[in-house]
Amino acid sequence: MASESSFDVVSKVDRQEVDNALNQAAKEITQRYDFKGVGASISWSGENILMVANSPERVLAVLDVFQTKLIKRGISLKALDTGENEPQPSGKEYRLAGTLKEGLSTEIAKKLAKIVREEGPKGVKTQIQGDELRVTAKSRDDLQTVIALLKGSDVDAALQFVNYR
Repeated sequence: MASESSFDVVSKVDRQEVDNALNQAAKEITQRYDFKGVGASISWSGENILMVANSPERVLAVLDVFQTKLIKRGISLKALDTGENEPQPSGKEYRLAGTLKEGLSTEIAKKLAKIVREEGPKGVKTQIQGDELRVTAKSRDDLQTVIALLKGSDVDAALQFVNYR
């Protein structure tokens, strides 16, 4: 057994699951009675997700349907960024664009490292490696404590814990 154990904290989204959730939401929008005749749709627009309808309330309803599908597929809503969450008028319709947040920004990684340093067990080391945060400790129990601590934090990112060794 190695003398030190570690895991990586990452923020990644399964694009296939997001695509499946988007397709399910699009299908529900075309079939639901309250979306008939309002021009409601949801689709990929490059790397963004574009929601369109003829009123701001309907656009937010489309967003709600999409978020429900994401939750059912096990994708954190923290991975979806819709900006200020206000539909913007565009001609006769309203639009809302959402993006998927992937990778830990340096700011979030530093915030997570600070949480581990201040509230975590002694002897736990953190190291920022690109868009990941490596957490290392001699005891696996300490690593489990850190995972529980980070899951309970209010960091605005969809955290995953991978490469547990």
